[in-house]
Amino acid sequence: METCMFYKNFRRHARSRNYVSESEVCKLESVPLDFGDYHPLKPITVTESKTKKMNRKGSTSSTSSSSSSSMMDPLSSVLDGTDPLSLFAAAAEPVTAAPPMDGARRKRDKDESSAVGSDFEPWSSKRGEILARYTTTEKLSINLYMGSEKGKATTTGSAVSEKVRTRLEELDDLEEGSQKELLNLTQQDYMNRIEELNQSLKDAWSSDQKVKALKIVIQGNWCMKEFCQCAWITESLCQVGMEVAPQLKESLNKNFFDFLLTFKQIHGDMVQNQLVVQCVEIPLYLTLYSPAIDWILQCIAYHAPDVLLTEMMERCKKLGNNALLLNSVMSAFRAEFIAARSMDFIGMIKECDESGFPKHLLFRSLGLNLALADPPENDRLQILNEAWKVITKLKNPQDYINCAEVWVEYTCRHFTKREVNTVLADVIKHMTPDRAFEDAYPQLQSIIQKVITYIYDFALLFSVEKFLPFLDMFQKESVRVEVCKCIMESFIKHQQESTKDPVILNALLHICKTMHDSVNALTLEDEKRTLAALINGFIKMVSFGRDFEQQLSFYVEARSMFCNLEPVLVQLIHSVNQLAMETRRVMKGNHSRKTAAFVRACVAFCFITIPSLSSIFTRLNLYLHSGQVALANQCLSQADAFFKAAVSLVPEVPKMISVDGKMRPSDAFLLEFLCNFFSTLLVVPDHPEQGVLFLVRGLLNVIQDYTWEDNSDDKVRIYTNVLHLLSAMTQEAYIYHVDKVDSNDALYGGDSKFLAEINKLSETVVSQILDHLKTLGKEESLKRQSQLALYFFNTIVAHGDLRNNRLNQLSVNLWNLAQKHGFADTKTMVKTLEYIKRRSKQPEMSHFTELALRLPLQSRT
Repeated sequence: METCMFYKNFRRHARSRNYVSESEVCKLESVPLDFGDYHPLKPITVTESKTKKMNRKGSTSSTSSSSSSSMMDPLSSVLDGTDPLSLFAAAAEPVTAAPPMDGARRKRDKDESSAVGSDFEPWSSKRGEILARYTTTEKLSINLYMGSEKGKATTTGSAVSEKVRTRLEELDDLEEGSQKELLNLTQQDYMNRIEELNQSLKDAWSSDQKVKALKIVIQGNWCMKEFCQCAWITESLCQVGMEVAPQLKESLNKNFFDFLLTFKQIHGDMVQNQLVVQCVEIPLYLTLYSPAIDWILQCIAYHAPDVLLTEMMERCKKLGNNALLLNSVMSAFRAEFIAARSMDFIGMIKECDESGFPKHLLFRSLGLNLALADPPENDRLQILNEAWKVITKLKNPQDYINCAEVWVEYTCRHFTKREVNTVLADVIKHMTPDRAFEDAYPQLQSIIQKVITYIYDFALLFSVEKFLPFLDMFQKESVRVEVCKCIMESFIKHQQESTKDPVILNALLHICKTMHDSVNALTLEDEKRTLAALINGFIKMVSFGRDFEQQLSFYVEARSMFCNLEPVLVQLIHSVNQLAMETRRVMKGNHSRKTAAFVRACVAFCFITIPSLSSIFTRLNLYLHSGQVALANQCLSQADAFFKAAVSLVPEVPKMISVDGKMRPSDAFLLEFLCNFFSTLLVVPDHPEQGVLFLVRGLLNVIQDYTWEDNSDDKVRIYTNVLHLLSAMTQEAYIYHVDKVDSNDALYGGDSKFLAEINKLSETVVSQILDHLKTLGKEESLKRQSQLALYFFNTIVAHGDLRNNRLNQLSVNLWNLAQKHGFADTKTMVKTLEYIKRRSKQPEMSHFTELALRLPLQSRT
């Protein structure tokens, strides 16, 4: 270290650089390659040789080879065709003993089972929808009765076989005479108990406990007696039949036709009297059948031929008051089948009795089908008129909106904005009185979603007169913001070209303003980012072409409207900088008086906006970026102002900053920024009134005064990068320039006073580096000393003129210091020495040969 201190006051000597020749030398040598048939993306053909040994009597061993055009999968070969996850899943499934089947039966079951594909909606999906539709807050009870009637019937031993006697004894012994009553159950408790019964039924049946399964079914039927008052419980009606899949269509067909024959009993006196006792009206009672009938019809209709569906529809026609069945048919049959016969179904709906099952529910079911499949083109307008005649007469707002929501999609799908506007106007008319819209936000949101799904040309959308008044019904802020987000997402997704349409701009500015104004102190950061991203997406799509002044005016207005979202302000600064550079491109760098004033206005916009940002590194980077833009547009005094602001902001950088919600040291971020800053300062010309290298000096003072962490070497790494900058500044021609801006190489022309100032700065910087190396002489910091010594050595080799004896000796001392205490990375040292030897073979680099001889490699031992 004492040797290093000897050179503390040495005079800095930067080597002269010819950047063009260095670039040519560093280029990789081009070597022609003959690939032949090889191509990296071409599939590899693997030839596999298989040897088969035949050990049968009278045969000899033979060898056969096969060629495969696909690569072998090593994992598959190891697993030998078995998948461990599949094995686990198979092991977890209960094993059900199945009786042997004949070949024809087995084949039929296999074919029917394979017919159920992913397009079949399973019971698990329907179950959630049913439970969401049928709910109650009342307390429920279950009376599980397992009555035994011993003594009421007698049989003689001669009349009953041994098998029957055994079964009867099992019936008596299994929970004999037990009666269990569960009271005050919530809906969830009730569902859980029914689910337990269902699982017990499956387990009993799979373990061949037929008697127990029968008693569980009896329990379930006993529960059914109490279901009438709870509409939601219809989900349990289907639990018994949920195991019945589309494979059993033949049995289901018979069961359904039997149900049609007995359907008239629902309107008989006995059922009607019981409903009066239970205080249940017939329309509500009929809806209890819907889930079960829907499930049966879905299974029957799955991949069924049109002949069968037509037959079932005709049988339903023959029944009086068939609204319930008609609704289930429209819910279960294929949408294409329903859509092709839309007018037939409308005729059937008209003939239904309104008192039994509401017609608007039938039209809703029809509309759901027409949203999935198209009716005949000639019938489309008549279908809409017939449906809307019924819908618009509905007095109950909830009934109305449930039906209108479905038919809005049909209208958007097949008609023009005129019909869509009429439908929206009708919805506003029905939902505005008594603020009925407050109870229908989900349906109104669904309508908006459907409209923007089919009308994604926003010029056309905002020409729909009632669209914006429709948005006014969303009075609840959270709902209104969600709707605005939905609209903006659609705009960003579908808007392919930039726009300046005033109708679109005014409407979307209003929508974005609504989102922005919802931000408050309680808004989550994720929500802020989402809103800012949507607003930024809109800002990026606004373009007034060559009308740059109008574009800047838009950005100024946007800044005033979205001042609470920092990412939006950052985007506006970037957009204004881009506008200034676009002006430069149009003028080809030769600004007129008008365009020069305009780019200065852009620069002023950025300079005023940046201080309002909270993130210090965002401000630093934007000051640097905006200064670069100002420099490119020959706004030299404005560029100096940006760079001065950046220099004055560096002392305010905190030791820790928040990154992705976690506190991180700021040193690495500051080092990255300063390196970028140094690269820009190379081309910034000195101000005539501020002295030589005034910005560099100011930045060095700030770095010197900044409080660094005790165990950090970033300050020395920054100083080393400063040496890179100073070395580049001594060259006769700089490595890069800004067009139409004279840098210091042109201003000073290699003036000796200028070079002397650079040398003084270099001496100061090197002194700081060497002082820091001296402080690392303690045992606990010797490794850091080794790393920094080698880092400084590489800087001198790359940028210093090693023909200077003092500088040459300093490099040798740094090399030895890096190895002195055994902490040097041997591989790195070897590669560095090899690099120096290669450089010595280049023109004017013969002095590297002598240097290489003075750089010994020491082992760690």
